[in-house]
Amino acid sequence: MQDTANRPSMTLTQDQRMQMILAPQLRQSLELLQLPILELRQLLQKELLQNPTIEERPLDAQQIEVEAQESAAGPDGQKELNFKEDFEALSKMDGEWGDYFRMEQEPYDSAAEKRRDFFFDSLVQQPSMQEHLLHQLDAAGISGADRELGELLIGNINEDGYLKPGIEDLASSASADGARLKDVLDLIQDFDPVGVGARDLRECLLIQLERLGEGDSTAAAVVRDHLEALGHKKFSDVARALNVPVEEVHVAAKLIGTLEPRPGRRFSSGSVAYVVAEVVVQNVAGEYVVILNEDHLPRLRISKDYRNMLRNDESGSDVKDYIRERIRSGVFLMKSIVQRQRTLFRVATEIVRVQRDFLDHGVSHLKPLVMAAVADALGIHETTVCRCIANKYMQTPQGMFEMKYFFTPGIRTADGRNISNKTVRDMLGAMVAGEDPEHPLSDQELADELKKQGVEIARRTVAKYRVALKIAPSHLRKAF
Repeated sequence: MQDTANRPSMTLTQDQRMQMILAPQLRQSLELLQLPILELRQLLQKELLQNPTIEERPLDAQQIEVEAQESAAGPDGQKELNFKEDFEALSKMDGEWGDYFRMEQEPYDSAAEKRRDFFFDSLVQQPSMQEHLLHQLDAAGISGADRELGELLIGNINEDGYLKPGIEDLASSASADGARLKDVLDLIQDFDPVGVGARDLRECLLIQLERLGEGDSTAAAVVRDHLEALGHKKFSDVARALNVPVEEVHVAAKLIGTLEPRPGRRFSSGSVAYVVAEVVVQNVAGEYVVILNEDHLPRLRISKDYRNMLRNDESGSDVKDYIRERIRSGVFLMKSIVQRQRTLFRVATEIVRVQRDFLDHGVSHLKPLVMAAVADALGIHETTVCRCIANKYMQTPQGMFEMKYFFTPGIRTADGRNISNKTVRDMLGAMVAGEDPEHPLSDQELADELKKQGVEIARRTVAKYRVALKIAPSHLRKAF
């Protein structure tokens, strides 16, 4: 008889457990909170195309008032007593959306609308480096075969302007003549920007020196044979190797310092960034007032035509279900935007309250501030504050700053004050800028100078701040 006690078997069991899941609407609300205003505008424009039941509201205040009344009334101007409860709720939400903009926005004028449209119409995409080089290749007047080789080379130039991989590898992969490929590369290296198409930093700098008429200079000799020593500021060693005075090497180093090590820098995707201040802080009669910049946000409303279709008894149930779903989605989007703006206003107001000294006197008076403190003051979660300030800018009397700029940990001074670590970094930067070039301050000496001013931090903290400020160590800052 076979033993079946330990044989595997399949059984159904029920297991109850609690699990947190973000609802789609909550996920959308969090996404809107995190988006900067220009990306939010793009999202709303996309939603206007996808959801037929919402449309952009005219900015005329009187028209808004009329539409808000119509959204809560029937065709004869009287409220319909037999209207479905869910649509009454949606109409009320639509009215609240209009109320929000009536309270928050200034009266409409056509000039403001034209300025807004002109702003977005004038955002021109800069051509890429490859497009820039291809235009020059077209104007070079070379044969079709050489143009194909040129396109191959340009397609392998990276965003810094360097040719990767090498000529031999490209010639092998494309079954092309290496010598002819090199001739086309020499042509491309004469294009703008100067130094483009170089295979390494040394060649890039030599191309630029040649274009400046310095191809036979001491600077070219330094780049050609002693670039690494120059990077470590071993001027005396370079002078002995070239048999020239040290002063001549100093002059060559200054000339080399003016060259561009990354010719493609101006075409990089991060070189041009359009930002709009979502929060404007103004001093009105001695008090700082927070104003939300909502000029770039489309004003949405529920389409009157689709509201009438939902009221119409001739509309089929499937049509009404679809319209109801789309209206509900649109209204939730509008309410999410209102919530986003109100949260942004509250967070910005708290920042202004804490950073009053900064607004009066500048960066040296920036106070330490953490997100948890703002969250506690407003009764919201810390992650909400984090999302709210992400990629958003505030225009202040001291200039435009990212909102996260105002959140920094603090350092306690000898007199018991708390100052921001950004203030300490500015103090370090000022010390380095005012030091004797022949006797630059070491990290320990910088720490000692800070201690004299009441800021006591460790040498390793000074080194960390110095690196963050992109300041070289003292032995590389020394002027020989």
